[in-house]
Amino acid sequence: MAAGLDKIRVDCGIPVSFSDEVLVAAQAAAAKPFGSDHIDRTDRRFVTLDPASSVDLDQAFAIEAAGDDIILQYAIADVGWFVQPGDALDVEAFERAVTVYLPDRRATLYPPLLSEGAASLLPNVDRPAVVFTVRVGVDGITSLDGAERAIVRNQAKLAYDAVAPADLPTGFDELNRRIRLAEDARGAPRVEFPEQEIDRLDDGRFVLRFRPRLESEEQNAALSLACNLAIGEALYQAGTGLFRVMPDVDERRYRKLRHSARAFGLVWPNDVPLATFERSLPRHDPRTSAFLIAVRRAAGGAGYAPFDPEHRPWHSAVAATYAQATAPLRRLQDRYVIEAALAVANGRSVPEAILAGFDRLPKAMSQGDQRANQAERQALDLAEAVVLSGREGEIFEAVVVDEGEWGVEVQISDPAVLARMNARRVDPGDDLRVRLVVADPVRRHIEFERVS
Repeated sequence: MAAGLDKIRVDCGIPVSFSDEVLVAAQAAAAKPFGSDHIDRTDRRFVTLDPASSVDLDQAFAIEAAGDDIILQYAIADVGWFVQPGDALDVEAFERAVTVYLPDRRATLYPPLLSEGAASLLPNVDRPAVVFTVRVGVDGITSLDGAERAIVRNQAKLAYDAVAPADLPTGFDELNRRIRLAEDARGAPRVEFPEQEIDRLDDGRFVLRFRPRLESEEQNAALSLACNLAIGEALYQAGTGLFRVMPDVDERRYRKLRHSARAFGLVWPNDVPLATFERSLPRHDPRTSAFLIAVRRAAGGAGYAPFDPEHRPWHSAVAATYAQATAPLRRLQDRYVIEAALAVANGRSVPEAILAGFDRLPKAMSQGDQRANQAERQALDLAEAVVLSGREGEIFEAVVVDEGEWGVEVQISDPAVLARMNARRVDPGDDLRVRLVVADPVRRHIEFERVS
């Protein structure tokens, strides 16, 4: 597995180290003192909520009431304080675009000295941040009330799998209820698609799982969504910005999804919108996974687009205008969006270097995302072959989740494998029994044949 992952990094062009020039620049940036325009906000109780092992902490939050409204204070790591457009760190970031996560280690967007150290909102230390003040009404509609550079202190590093309600700020549940209410009103699905994941065990072995998302993850994602929606609308109204976009499912594909639902044995009433139907499905049923995969493919790929006065940017998964600004340690474009939003919120012109970046970023992000997706897919192929190696001839229960000219794709629950194979007279949703014919870790290849 380790040798295979190293080969994937080479094959996909995933960088494994930083040049001396970039490391020297990171050391200088990490030593940079706080600026005079960083306001001391260490008296606020900011907390983070992430996977327990995370050290690249982008976001911290505090919540307070303001009459009938709720105020979300969302602190984002101030990467723009350390990295300037055109410097060595920025040039390297344009080459990488995103942090690439593989099972053994990650290829970070910035040197770990910054992304896991000086710029990360680690607990119980003062850190520079951009704090966005997001007002959330009783209807869940968000607006950007302000933004400032500040010094914050993360007072509790909370973990998804261990957080208790008492650990969270007062108003956390009500804020999430309002965000969900607004999503329902927009008809936004925001259903998280099933994920096939590789876990490394304490003894060094790797296993495959289909991992359900925890409620705490969904709730934390809702806070990020609220901030990104508010920033996206503020930038659009100001006539600037870079937006995350994804087209709606067109009518032809919509009809195909209805056929797929029937094939999966799912009852989709004619008067129920797709978003409502998606949310009603049982989360751990393999047929739900199959249908959600079909929805993801039907919607087409997401991308980035700079402001265009002729077209309001649209993201079908959130059913709104949307900008990404909450993960600058892991995603290049967020740093540029943050700087634009900071300027707009304070009535200033967006710096020319930021505007110029908006023209270059869609291509850089597309290339970075493609590289990361390719590496992650190949890592899954490798893990499937490693986990199944030596089990040739065994028979597994499977569910058909997709079909095309290439054959059918089947989902096996244990181990958590998605595989393509040839099978006739089957439809998505059908149960199959399949035999493992080949499991070759060197070629990252598995092959099944239908038994019944």
